[in-house]
Amino acid sequence: MVVNLRRPILVGGIGLSVVLWLWDTVGDSAVEFGETAVFGAIALGGGLWWLQRKFPQSDQSSKNSPPINREITEAAIQETETLIDNLATKAETILSGNDLSPTIADWRSQVADLHTAIDRQDLYLAITGKPQVGKTSLKTVLETTTWTQKQLTITEVDPDSSDNLGTSDLVMFLVDGDLTEPEYKTLSDLCDRQPTLLVWNKQDQCPLEHQVVVLEKLRQTMANQLAASDVIGISASPSAIKVRQYQDENSVQERMETPLPQIEILTENLDRLFTHQGEALVFATTYRQAIALQQTVKTHLNTIRRQQALPTIEQYQWIAAAAAFANPVPALDLLATAAITSQLVLDLGKVYDCQFSLEQAQQLAKTLGSQMVKLGLVELSTKTLTTLLKTNTVTYVAGGVIQGVTAAYLTRIAGLSLIEYFQTCETGNNFSLNIESFSNTLKSVFQNNQQLSTLQSFVRQATSHILSPREVSPTTPLPAKS
Repeated sequence: MVVNLRRPILVGGIGLSVVLWLWDTVGDSAVEFGETAVFGAIALGGGLWWLQRKFPQSDQSSKNSPPINREITEAAIQETETLIDNLATKAETILSGNDLSPTIADWRSQVADLHTAIDRQDLYLAITGKPQVGKTSLKTVLETTTWTQKQLTITEVDPDSSDNLGTSDLVMFLVDGDLTEPEYKTLSDLCDRQPTLLVWNKQDQCPLEHQVVVLEKLRQTMANQLAASDVIGISASPSAIKVRQYQDENSVQERMETPLPQIEILTENLDRLFTHQGEALVFATTYRQAIALQQTVKTHLNTIRRQQALPTIEQYQWIAAAAAFANPVPALDLLATAAITSQLVLDLGKVYDCQFSLEQAQQLAKTLGSQMVKLGLVELSTKTLTTLLKTNTVTYVAGGVIQGVTAAYLTRIAGLSLIEYFQTCETGNNFSLNIESFSNTLKSVFQNNQQLSTLQSFVRQATSHILSPREVSPTTPLPAKS
């Protein structure tokens, strides 16, 4: 089998494993072998110090997030432009028969709009909530009363329409009583994304003595995500009430009257919010739009990156197979594999614009090995692949085939896990690794590659690479493997 070893880490790592093997075969001491095995284990499972730097806390709610200002917004727009340029460059050199030029032109037009939107003076208010809570009535009364700001646009939006909600500077979520479970989930997700008010409409339909109780319960329910002043009770379209007018002692006239809308607390809150935080609301909306466009671009970019990454992973899985097949001491296979994985990290990092240093790549490779051992993936893979190889007596008895196939498979799992993780986290100079998140990715990728048909196909392909170009038969001399 011919493999490409024009990588310094590969040459050094695999070479060291061979030297240690030769040293071990010359020496007669079992202690020396034990020391070598420990060395190999250390090479695979060492330190994590650099991996925990600068990890962004992703579980903080928007209530505790820093305010979005002009500088942050402009940086997001600039990053979006950079991603589009990166995609355009890769598309020209990698894609064939798939012209992204029209799409890229549209994205660049959207970025130009964002540069303009950051300075807009008009504001956008969305009213949302389940059917029959009074959205239309509230929109009408807000647009017809004298409080309305001249540069305010009000729209009704379905609560499931995240795109339309995302372009609004402020969202009012209407309910007609206590929150239901679906309403609570929708509102919570909404609060995590953008500025939101919870508005209890139709409070006139509740007895006066109960109104305070309902309003307080709503505030307590959303206490972790909304300030008390952001939970407001109104009556946008009060129900008609019966009025009795006494003409004299024996004459009473009854008629139905419709009270005026009770929205003063809401309009005062909106006036204050738009007056003092209008600019910040515009920044936040523009920022969200920039991030949303970034995600769209990243999806296309990651598709291209994956096309680049998969051949790289295949190359290193066969190098790992060759190294494990050639080295007769199993502990030394780990040492060679650690070197191969380090080079794999470097090459995949370049694809995803993560410029790792040699030391960082080695540490990440060690972390990969360590997590695989802790999760039991090494032992499970070995047992599963050994069982499959037993079905073919010729390949099973060939020394080193089991180690070679297992090394190739684990290298593939490592590479696929890296690209899955790179696609979901911040890459570039700000990359940092969250061990728990990466471990979950590793488990998910491993499980997705455990289908019997997938494993059988891989075993056939791996044994073909390992034993090629020789034709193995019962009479073919086979290399020994201790």
